[in-house]
Amino acid sequence: MRPRVILADDHVMVAEALGRLIDEVADLVGRAADGQQLVESTRRLKPDIIVSDITMPVMSGLDALRQLKSEQSSARFIFLTVHTEASVAAEAIRAGASGYLLKAAAGEELLEAIRAVMAGRIYLTPHIAGDVLRTISGSADQHHHLTVRQREILRMVAQGKRMKEIAAELKISVRTVEDHKSQLLHVLGVKTTADLIRFAVKQGLVAD
Repeated sequence: MRPRVILADDHVMVAEALGRLIDEVADLVGRAADGQQLVESTRRLKPDIIVSDITMPVMSGLDALRQLKSEQSSARFIFLTVHTEASVAAEAIRAGASGYLLKAAAGEELLEAIRAVMAGRIYLTPHIAGDVLRTISGSADQHHHLTVRQREILRMVAQGKRMKEIAAELKISVRTVEDHKSQLLHVLGVKTTADLIRFAVKQGLVAD
């Protein structure tokens, strides 16, 4: 099934162009011109993905993300913005965003980001990914104690590899990989693969 998407951008012409692009891979079920509208639309329409600008009237995209996360919304956020600062992108990822890309590179990259996020991965635009990862890893929580094997598997999961691929590369059974993944979820206190990927990004375990 095609994912359901809400688009949030206060520039009408930009929103119309992005809407046509999104229609290629997803169902655009709603639009918002500010952060408060986005929160209200998400509560009502329950989309799979939100594609949002950061700077918007009334409430920013980041504040909308935090509000929806506090309400346990399952929608995955992709920020599409003009902000190129690594610190802004790092803040978005820490807040729970699943994707971050630049309007200057919108187009096929947005479609790629939607596909990646729907597959449970985090998408960072290559234009600033290295700086973002260094920013995040420089301040990441280092108090989690993982074994070498757990870190190996965490890194491979974050790279989007399937359980069978990880098992083959490490020469262990798929069941063993699944057991390690379950232990990672428990040790890190998270619930989903996306949460594991987010932690791996924060720890700098994903290559630039």
